[in-house]
Amino acid sequence: MAGLGRKVFAANEVLTAADVNGYLMDQSVMVFADAAARTAAIAAPSEGMASYLIDTSSFEIYDGSAWAGGGDITSVVAGTALTGGGTGGDVTLNVDLAATTAAAGIASFVIDATTARTLTTAADQGKTLQFTSASATVLTVNASSDFTVGARVDIIADGAGALTVTADGATIKAAETSTTTGSFTIGAQYSAATLLCVATDEYRLIGNITAV
Repeated sequence: MAGLGRKVFAANEVLTAADVNGYLMDQSVMVFADAAARTAAIAAPSEGMASYLIDTSSFEIYDGSAWAGGGDITSVVAGTALTGGGTGGDVTLNVDLAATTAAAGIASFVIDATTARTLTTAADQGKTLQFTSASATVLTVNASSDFTVGARVDIIADGAGALTVTADGATIKAAETSTTTGSFTIGAQYSAATLLCVATDEYRLIGNITAV
């Protein structure tokens, strides 16, 4: 029979067989060597019975039709990034690493050996760009760059060639200059700067820079 719940026994109260079965046996965690030993000992289990199997180190509960693992996670409401599930197998978390690191203030690192790059939200926002070309390199910021207000990109001039940040429709303000068509150079080799979006299509260029 199913467990009878909890009962507080009074002093000198008679403990009947039904009490032992309903309050104690049916609600205890019974330990067995394996599933076969459990089946041999409990021919007709009741819903809610709990057991521990030594061979698999598993805790299981009888749900009315079968013994099921008591340690599984159920009734979890998941977003689209959670896949897997079922009665077994792995659960995979598909984490957007770029978004996660950006939210934590940790920029993804991008090494660029080309001599021309146009900033885009998807490829560059919240990242660190390391330019390594030995030739002159131009980084263009235009209306299509469309960074989120408050977003930034860090720029490192590690190449021997001069690194220039050029405005092409977007507004860049730096070194006492505001321009939508002008350019700024980032120091000498190993210098760096940060481009910060302060309004829609408007940026501040901060660091070792010179207006051209």
